[in-house]
Amino acid sequence: MSLQTNDEPLGLAVHSLPNPQDAAQTQSALTGRWKLLAIMVVCSLPVVAAYYAYSFMRPQGRAGIGDLINPVRPVGEFSGVTIDGAAQALSTLKGKWLLVAVGEGECEAACQRQLFVQRQLRESLGKEKDRVQRVWLIRDQSTIAPALIQAMGEATVLRVNPQALTDWLALPATPVTDTLYLVDPLGNAMMKFPAQVDAAQAGKARLDLERLLRATASWNALPR
Repeated sequence: MSLQTNDEPLGLAVHSLPNPQDAAQTQSALTGRWKLLAIMVVCSLPVVAAYYAYSFMRPQGRAGIGDLINPVRPVGEFSGVTIDGAAQALSTLKGKWLLVAVGEGECEAACQRQLFVQRQLRESLGKEKDRVQRVWLIRDQSTIAPALIQAMGEATVLRVNPQALTDWLALPATPVTDTLYLVDPLGNAMMKFPAQVDAAQAGKARLDLERLLRATASWNALPR
């Protein structure tokens, strides 16, 4: 008994080869993501180092008087109006340490003392002072004396919404002129100092600032 065989052509399925261009684009996208992640890590290292240095590397016998704000309070979309009437977001100052005073436009004795301490703290930093920007946030619409505006010099002066200010800094019930706030270069309020201080306390506040600046000494200002 013979078996019959059918001679039929074999079916060959041809699959398309991977497109080198698509593979290159995928690799490029992955490389781009890794580069972006690396940039974010590098930019955050100085501030992380500053927090670490302040929290865990305080020399014995030289304790400062600054209190860390926990959790930190991001600036977000917080903004105000300049003396000239122009809108300005505080986030435009990212890249510098901000030493922030809060008060009223009339600025009586306690307020003037607060601004004096703010100025002296920055000036005492010597060549490092250019890394610190003074900011005065005014939470009312009262008139500011021209002499006071002139005395503020290159400081950033903004009139702000008082409720927005409270929401951002969680202002305490104590007078706002009793406190100076420190905002890190990433835009986070992270420390506060007493503003009504004697010479010894002012020296300790300066040491706190110096520690933070020293921890980021090899780092240039972040891009805005």
